[in-house]
Amino acid sequence: MTELAQLSTNSGKAVARPPVSCFIVAKDEADRIGRTIESIRDCVSEVVVVDSGSTDGTVEVARKLGATVLSHPWTGYGPQKRYAEEHCRFDWVLNLDADEVATDELRDGLVAAFASGEPPVPAFKLAIVEVYPDRVAPRPFSYVYRVVRLYDRRKVRYSTSLVHDRVLTEDEPVGRLEGRVLHYSVRSLPHQRGKLDAYFRLQMEEKKNRFWTSVLRLPIDYPREFFRYYILRRHMMGGLFGLKLSHVHAAARTRRMLLFLRRATGREDFAQRADETGRR
Repeated sequence: MTELAQLSTNSGKAVARPPVSCFIVAKDEADRIGRTIESIRDCVSEVVVVDSGSTDGTVEVARKLGATVLSHPWTGYGPQKRYAEEHCRFDWVLNLDADEVATDELRDGLVAAFASGEPPVPAFKLAIVEVYPDRVAPRPFSYVYRVVRLYDRRKVRYSTSLVHDRVLTEDEPVGRLEGRVLHYSVRSLPHQRGKLDAYFRLQMEEKKNRFWTSVLRLPIDYPREFFRYYILRRHMMGGLFGLKLSHVHAAARTRRMLLFLRRATGREDFAQRADETGRR
């Protein structure tokens, strides 16, 4: 292990930079990836960006901020992150998306986790909270979801699923890292609609719904998904934007079911209904 650089925590104390590689998969994220890299580069030993064909200056922004940039065609969420983790220098890896920002508390939590050497568990969950467009802080009582993002790749790895980009921990113990990640996922409602549709099209390559399953789920998918986002994920605390965002997610699920039916039947009217639903 090479000698690691020094960094200062919020307390001002100089400590060794953790032997961690942070990897980010990206495409056309020039407007956001700089903030992501700047939020984490001083408390990891390496930042790796895997770009899948950006045309907007993402590569240039990442390199200017000191990241190692690799080009790799998009292969799906799981495979792309597998490629990224395999090309990191260090076995401990941290995954951030190009629209996420590490808070000071999370930076300190990361440093503390390695203060006495390698952590006692091979994986840590991070707390991720969404921030609406043009806001600097999460909405009141924001839903917080916890997922494994910091882990030892020698013991656990990302799934190879095209759409389920989660770390498979099996029976390994999992800890929690202090602090939060701010997730600036939504550029706009039309952007979110397009992102969801692209995700569901990719999902169709991997998932095979039966015809009658799709028929039976079609009437309940919208209200169920709207309830999940608006009530359970507390977008009701986000005002009118939270209401509209919940509708976007619910309508996208309806379009997904219509596309499953179109594939099962070959009837063009399902495609037309899916397009009409998407324009609402």
